[in-house]
Amino acid sequence: MGLEKEKLDTSIIMDEDEFNRSIEPILSQKAKASSSAPDRDPHDLNAQLKVGFEDVIAEPASAHSFDRVWIGSHAVFELVKFIFYRLLTTLLAVPVAFLLGVAFGALSCIHIWLVMPLTRSFLVLLPSVQVVWRSVTELFITPLFLSLGKSLSSIDVRSTET
Repeated sequence: MGLEKEKLDTSIIMDEDEFNRSIEPILSQKAKASSSAPDRDPHDLNAQLKVGFEDVIAEPASAHSFDRVWIGSHAVFELVKFIFYRLLTTLLAVPVAFLLGVAFGALSCIHIWLVMPLTRSFLVLLPSVQVVWRSVTELFITPLFLSLGKSLSSIDVRSTET
């Protein structure tokens, strides 16, 4: 029931000789250690998806199943997760990549050719608009609100109960 025994048994169950060469042994520790595959998520964007068997199914110390059942269910979980991921990515990866490429290409085009030129134009015009707005405020709005404030400040409101 020790953790060391389960890892050893798992390595034996998921040995490369039992499976086709196209399916990697998922639970084999030596395969993970010797694999020199490039990191496909270098910025750790999908850290929440790094879910292992122990993250989903955990047996407390007070309730343990048989070692073979635990190891077999671990192997089945990892194998099914691996196969379904491969199957779904085979079916969906190219169309989704195409759609995302179109979307990000369109967004890049819109940002480069529309958003940034408009933003720069507004930034060039804003100092002139600021001068005009300050003049309008000083000529019309400030005197209006000053006179309203002086007029309304002399009003005294009292409530009486009748």
